[in-house]
Amino acid sequence: MTQSMSRRGGSGRGYGLHHHHHSALCCLSAAPPLPRDATPTLPLAPDPAAAASAAAASGAAVAVEGVLHKWTNYGRGWRERWFSLRDGVLSYSKIRAGAGAGAAEEDGEVRLIGSRVGGARHTEKPTGVVSLKVSAFRESKSDDRRFYIFSPTKTLHLKTDSKDDRVAWIEALILARSVYSLGSLSGRVTFVQCDVSISTARLRDRMHQEGLNENLIEDCEQIVLSEFSSYRKQLKRRYEDYLSLFGSCRHNFEEGKDGSITQGELTRNDFSSSRHGNFSEYSTTESDEFEKNDGGELTYEEETPFFDSVDYFIESDNRSSTMLSVQEVVDTQTQDSSDRLPHIRRRTRLPEPTEKEKGISLWSIIKDSVGKDLTRVCLPVYFNEPLSSLQKCFEDLEYSYLLDQAYQYGKMGNSLMRILKVAAFAVSGYASSVARPCKPFNPLLGETYEADYPDRGVRFFAEKVSHHPMLIACHCEGKGWKFWGDSNLKSKFWGQSIQVEPVGILTVEFDDGEIFQWNKVTTTIHNLILGKLYCSHHGTMHIKGNRQYSCKLKFKEPSLLDRNPHLVQGFVEDNDGNKASFLIGKWDESMYYSNSDTFKVRSADQLKGASLLWEKNKPAPNPTRYNLSSFAITLNELTPGLQEKLPPTDSRLRPDQRHLENGEYEKANAEKLRLERRQRMSTKLQDNGWKPRWFEQDMENGTYRYKGGYWETREKGRWDGCLDIFGEFAET
Repeated sequence: MTQSMSRRGGSGRGYGLHHHHHSALCCLSAAPPLPRDATPTLPLAPDPAAAASAAAASGAAVAVEGVLHKWTNYGRGWRERWFSLRDGVLSYSKIRAGAGAGAAEEDGEVRLIGSRVGGARHTEKPTGVVSLKVSAFRESKSDDRRFYIFSPTKTLHLKTDSKDDRVAWIEALILARSVYSLGSLSGRVTFVQCDVSISTARLRDRMHQEGLNENLIEDCEQIVLSEFSSYRKQLKRRYEDYLSLFGSCRHNFEEGKDGSITQGELTRNDFSSSRHGNFSEYSTTESDEFEKNDGGELTYEEETPFFDSVDYFIESDNRSSTMLSVQEVVDTQTQDSSDRLPHIRRRTRLPEPTEKEKGISLWSIIKDSVGKDLTRVCLPVYFNEPLSSLQKCFEDLEYSYLLDQAYQYGKMGNSLMRILKVAAFAVSGYASSVARPCKPFNPLLGETYEADYPDRGVRFFAEKVSHHPMLIACHCEGKGWKFWGDSNLKSKFWGQSIQVEPVGILTVEFDDGEIFQWNKVTTTIHNLILGKLYCSHHGTMHIKGNRQYSCKLKFKEPSLLDRNPHLVQGFVEDNDGNKASFLIGKWDESMYYSNSDTFKVRSADQLKGASLLWEKNKPAPNPTRYNLSSFAITLNELTPGLQEKLPPTDSRLRPDQRHLENGEYEKANAEKLRLERRQRMSTKLQDNGWKPRWFEQDMENGTYRYKGGYWETREKGRWDGCLDIFGEFAET
C-alpha cells in the first residue's frame, strides 16, 4: 500500500494528495518513486535537453585558453597573463616559466588561441575572474590587437599578439555570452519536475519496533509529508526569487550609466572583425573618449599594491543593494543610539584674550640661543596652543562614532564593513592637524587628562608615564569597544623641517573579541625658519586584525607639483591575501571605499561610484589663530562643578596653559618657565623609582596598559598620593 503526494502539471498552483489507507510504505513523489536505497535529491537546474541543444548549437562546450597582454599600471605597463574561458566565466592568472612542462594541448575540450601558448605555464590560483553574464566588451578603434571587457567591478584592457587572435577571442566571447547571458539563462531555467522521493518505510519500521499503534504511525507520516510539502514550496519560492533577481540584475546592468554598451547591443547580432573591419555594433561614441584616456587606467593587482595618481573611482554597480541597505541600518542604529545620549552644552569658542599678543620670530630665538645650554632654553608660549599632548591624544577620537558603527557592523556579521570603518577612524585622527601652526604643551611627568563625554558615549583617560623617553599612555571606553595605546616620538631635524616618527601601537578591541592594531605614520613639519608653516603625513599604515581581514593604507608623500595632496589609498585583504575592498581619500577631507579594483584618472577632486566612509566636520565658527576644531575647543574647558572632581594632575589645572587660553601671555610665559624648571627634576624622580599611578608596563612587550581604578577613585573624590605637580617647589 502506498501513500503519495504529487505535484501536478508543474504550474505551481498546488499539490495533490492521494491517500491509500494502511500503507506499508509512504512516498512523496514528483515522478516514479526512487529505489528504496536511492538518495533523495532536489535539483533545481536548467532543462538538460534545452541546455544541451543550446551548447551544441553555439559550440560553447569547448573551453578557450591562451596568453593575453593585460594592462596593469604606468609603472608595470602590459603584463602577460594566462586567460581561460569556461562556462561563461573568464579567469586569468600569472604566467611562470615553462621549464619542461607546457600548457595543455588543444583537444576537443580546450581550444588554444595564440602562437605562444605551448611554452607558457600559469599559476593554479587565478588572480581575477569576470562573469560574462554581467559583462560587456568592445574593440579598440586605434589598435587592431586591443579590446576591452567591462564588468560592474572592473575594466580589463587586453591586447593579443595578432589581429587574427583578437578575432578569435571576440568570437569566443560572443559564443559564450549567447549561452550564458542572463537573458538566455532566465529563459532556459525552469522549475522542472525531477525525481524526488522520500520514504517513510524506515520510520514506520522503527515505530513498529517501539510498539506504537497504527493511528499514531499514520499521524507521524502525515506530519513528515506536510513538512516536506512546505519545504518544497519554500524552495520553489526561493528559486523564483533568484530568477527575479537575475532579471533585475540584467535590467540594472542594461540601464547603467557607466558609459559601457548595453547587454542588448552585445547580443543583437553575430559578427566578426574579419567581416566588418571592426566591431561597429559594439562601439559607441563614448569609445573615442575612452580611447583617449584608457592608458591612464590603473588596475589594482597583487603586483601593484598602490596606484600612482587617482582622482576618482570609475563609476560602477559594485555597490550592492545589500551592502547599502546594511549601511543604512547601521547608520540609523548609530543615530538612534546617539539620540538617546544626554545632551551636554559645551563651549563653541575660546575666551577673549585679555592682552594683545606680540609676534615673535623663531629665527631670533635661535640666534639669541647660540652658545647657551639648549636644555635650559624656554620657548615662549607664542609657539604653543592651549592644549597639552594628552588632550591631543583624545582629539584623535573626535570621530569615535566610526568605532560605534564598526561595532554594529560586526554584530550584524559584516566583518568587511567593520574593518573599513576602523580604517576610516585611523585616518580621521589626522584631519585636525591641517593649518595648526602651534605645538601642544609637553606634559609633566605624572600629568593626567580625563575626558568624560557621555554625549558621545566615550570615557577617556591618559597619563604621561615616562619622561626619558617621553611616553604617553591612554585608554578609552566606548559603546561596545575599548581603545588604548602608548606613544613615543623620535624626531629628526633637517634645518628647514623636522620629521617626527611615532613609535607605538594603537589597539581597538570590540566586545565580541575582535582586535585591530595599527601604527601611526611619519609627520613632517615644514618651513620652520622661512615660509608658511605646515605639516604633512606620509608612510604606510598597517591595520592588522585577529580574524578575517587586515588593511594597508599608504599616505602619499607630498611633492611640489602634486595635484592630489594629502592622498590616502589602500586596500583590505583577507587571510588568504585576496583583496576584498579598496579605499581612497584625503586625510584632511574624507575617505571612500569601493569593491572595484579599477580606477581612472580624470578631473581632480571627484570621487564617483564610491561609498563614503567618513567626512571631516565643518570648521569651527571661531577658530582663532590656533585654528582649533569645534571639538578641540571643548577639550580644555572647565565645565561647572568639574574642577572639584579633578585630580591635581589634570591638564586643565596646568597654570601656563590656562593663562594662555585666557590671553594672559605674560603670566603664561612666567608659569611656563617655572614649570620647565620643575620638569628637569623629572629625570631624578624617575631614576629614584617613580612609577605611573594608573598604568602599568607589560614586561613582555614593554607597552603600557591601563590597570584601572581612576574612575572609581574619582567617584570617591579621594586623590591621596597624587603629587601636586603644578605647585610650588624648592629647586635643589
